[in-house]
Amino acid sequence: MRDFDYYKSVEEGRRVAEGRAGVERVKEKPDKKGLIWKTAAGVVIAAYYVLLFGGSYFFDGANSFYRSLNLFSGAGDPNKIVRVVSYLLFFAGIAMGAHLALDRFLMRGAASKKMGGAVVSLISSLIQYACAIAAALLSLNALGVDAMGIVAGLGVLSLIIGMGAKELISDVLAGLFIIFERSFGVGDIIVVNNFRGEVKVMGIRTTQIEDEGGNVLIVNNSKLGNVINMTEQLSIANVQIGIAYTESLEKVEGILKEALPEIGKEIPELKEGPFYEGITEINWKTGEISLAFIASCEEGAKYRVERALLRRLKILFDEKDVLTVFSLTYRIYNRK
Repeated sequence: MRDFDYYKSVEEGRRVAEGRAGVERVKEKPDKKGLIWKTAAGVVIAAYYVLLFGGSYFFDGANSFYRSLNLFSGAGDPNKIVRVVSYLLFFAGIAMGAHLALDRFLMRGAASKKMGGAVVSLISSLIQYACAIAAALLSLNALGVDAMGIVAGLGVLSLIIGMGAKELISDVLAGLFIIFERSFGVGDIIVVNNFRGEVKVMGIRTTQIEDEGGNVLIVNNSKLGNVINMTEQLSIANVQIGIAYTESLEKVEGILKEALPEIGKEIPELKEGPFYEGITEINWKTGEISLAFIASCEEGAKYRVERALLRRLKILFDEKDVLTVFSLTYRIYNRK
């Protein structure tokens, strides 16, 4: 039998499934548009902060544009549009800087990368919400709207009820409990309401889970309910393959005893096994005996391992001339 490159086959399968050209995929192509937008936003915010704290070197102290841009200057009547833009850029910079700082320092001290990623995601969301609210209120105030008066007039209690903060607080608290109890984290594979996927984002209110098909389930943290974390322990890859009823079971079991250890070495993502578990079914109508096999692997590799194991068992049975219902039918048909 020719050598089989497992990793190359997996990558080729992914390429075909995604409809991409080329035989090999070295790495995922980056999102160029997203990268361009992020870079442009970063450059604009960086330029804004340079002007904000170093503008005195570029502009005269009486310059109307600089006085409007400088949030810490109370002199004169600022240009409303420039002041609003300044508020937006100022708080956008705070949110971006906080995320980068958390990502760098909090991830180092976290017990695990998954927990660190979840904490960074949640705290970043909190900061982004706070910055957005502050920017909105201050921008309204700059446009001549008494935002603080509106907030005070509505009252704290009515504002909380009006914004639906009861559910918001429930979602935030649920997210905090999930993180600090380490129920699951970013990168874990979980099952929620029969939806199996990888946790991509843990936000202040919601958790995003993506399945193998790229479908994303967005669930409020307080609505997660019973969650099965599939990455805490090794998962079981379970496959079945049938042989003809007339085939000698002792012969097949002897072949498997000799070949299974070698098959385990050929599938690199397989952690333990494969193991032969015996007969699961005898189908008297079709004349087929179903043999069961299990193996231990990481949850993310479960389906790949099952496919690879089925493939290798099929090749083994072909090489050893093990009769299946199909091969037996084919032989009987050709004799006629």
